[in-house]
Amino acid sequence: MGGQKKIGFIGAGTMAKAIIKGVIASGFATAENIIASEISEETATKASEVLGIKVITSNTEVVRQSDVIILCVKPYVVAPVLKEISNDLQKGKLLVSIAAGVATETIENAIGKEISVVRGMPNTPALVGEGMSSVCKGKYASDEDIAFVMNLLKAVGRCVEVEEKFMNAVTGISGSGPAFMYLIIEAMADGGVKLGLKKDIAVQLAAQTMIGAAKMVLETGKHPAMLKDEVTTPGGCTIAGLEVMEEENVRSAMIKTVKETAKVAAGLG
Repeated sequence: MGGQKKIGFIGAGTMAKAIIKGVIASGFATAENIIASEISEETATKASEVLGIKVITSNTEVVRQSDVIILCVKPYVVAPVLKEISNDLQKGKLLVSIAAGVATETIENAIGKEISVVRGMPNTPALVGEGMSSVCKGKYASDEDIAFVMNLLKAVGRCVEVEEKFMNAVTGISGSGPAFMYLIIEAMADGGVKLGLKKDIAVQLAAQTMIGAAKMVLETGKHPAMLKDEVTTPGGCTIAGLEVMEEENVRSAMIKTVKETAKVAAGLG
């Protein structure tokens, strides 16, 4: 649990809202112990009404009032925000950044102090409590810091710790991955429509099949290839479909997709 730590969010966009709702619903933190900032009074008021927390327009005030500060802004906004809040980032505070491609060293250098920094990469399924997050710690962050952030992110799904050199690869798999999965669901559903199914039924079939397959991987611990073989009978329809996927280089396309996404992520910081 988050104990009595005050948690501040700089930015109250989609991902911040997902995390805030998750930590409150799970009991990790109370609404009274969470504060956030937004760019205008109008957006701050709307966010406060949606989340049931205090939302203000001052980033520096969020930092002053918080023990843990979560930076929920776009990568290109990180530098100016750090410049704005650096004077109020005192030793003992924990800064968490979920900006893609921005290294902990970059953040530490911008702050110019020995501040604990943890980098995280959640994804949008956190909105429904099924997020997949990864974290890594900076030079001054402790094991307790990383454990706190992991427990916070587990309130909206799963979380693993990785070495920072792999964080862009993480972006390529889980950070951007939901969009790739949506494309696959859409394509499978389109195949069903081509065969005469109604679109809503085809989408439901494809989406639930993806959920079920994912749970089989996570809960059985079996290699995906082994699970694939369990569905595939000699001379059957599944092997015929798999043959088409291999002929069309679906496997290779997915590998290239992850690599290209990670490459772009590396250039964001």
